[in-house]
Amino acid sequence: MYEYKFVEVAVGTYSKYPKEDYHEIVHEHSREGWRLHQILTPPFASGGQAITMELIFERKLR
Repeated sequence: MYEYKFVEVAVGTYSKYPKEDYHEIVHEHSREGWRLHQILTPPFASGGQAITMELIFERKLR
């Protein structure tokens, strides 16, 4: 069995780049035993632009 953790990262409306260093978020969670499972960028803004991205991490239950 696995457990999952969801981390939301805001994306700049005009720059279209993440407002946080998502590489560091992945490294930090990896050190805690999490594995990056998927990144979602759901379209929320007009024109279908993502305003957030969601990093989904998983790890085996201990």
